[in-house]
Amino acid sequence: MHEPSRTHLVLIPSYNTGDRLFSTVAAARTQWNPVWVVIDGSTDGTGERLQAMAASDPGLRVFLLPANQGKGAAVLHGLRAARDAGFSHALTMDSDGQHPAELIPAFMARSEAQPEAMVLGKPVFDASAPLLRVRGRRISNGWTQLETLFAGIGDSLYGFRVYPVLPLIALMERQPWMRRFDFDTEAVVRLAWHGVKPLNIDAPVKYLSAEEGGVSHFNYVRDNALLSWMHARLMFEFVLRLPSLVRRRLRKLPPFQP
Repeated sequence: MHEPSRTHLVLIPSYNTGDRLFSTVAAARTQWNPVWVVIDGSTDGTGERLQAMAASDPGLRVFLLPANQGKGAAVLHGLRAARDAGFSHALTMDSDGQHPAELIPAFMARSEAQPEAMVLGKPVFDASAPLLRVRGRRISNGWTQLETLFAGIGDSLYGFRVYPVLPLIALMERQPWMRRFDFDTEAVVRLAWHGVKPLNIDAPVKYLSAEEGGVSHFNYVRDNALLSWMHARLMFEFVLRLPSLVRRRLRKLPPFQP
């Protein structure tokens, strides 16, 4: 059993993931201590079952939200609890089994060595990846590169990453966005705007079929519309921020302080 970290935790938001949640949490627990899970208003009974498991595992903590609020809102709930408990960093990972739990120690070690940075997973796709989604993320990543003046973000949508807790909370509390599927991209763009350096590590991503227990709540129309609106907002703000972003780049100003 791993000794509990006092600075870094694993944070898993979950909504109606079914039994796949339990294998994801088990895999994370074999790699890290502690692991926290935020159940975002799930109606499939997984929250109550996982909470019962946590009663006998001091390295596992479960939060039950009364209604579904979105991935970003669930992460923010966990971040606030992490801040209050004295943690400085959180590694987020999805509950559906797509993310490589075996890489948690490597990501945490990189973050511990450079705590001022955000450590981002750069996805390595296999044949299971839907071609339409792979092409779509290339477009989104292209916009992200422009919005951050090519700050070095390898992938803006891959949610397996380590965030510094305080800067991210401060940014999220200043505006109403980043509460749903727009969270992953907008988080890294805004952190980059405030001087938080991205560090990229290659990581495999596995798209599980329904037969394998895979669960996806991605809606092509709804979520692509949300991403389009997000990039429109970010581009507008990017234009307003452009002079200060250029000054920061030229002067190599220190990272954001909340």
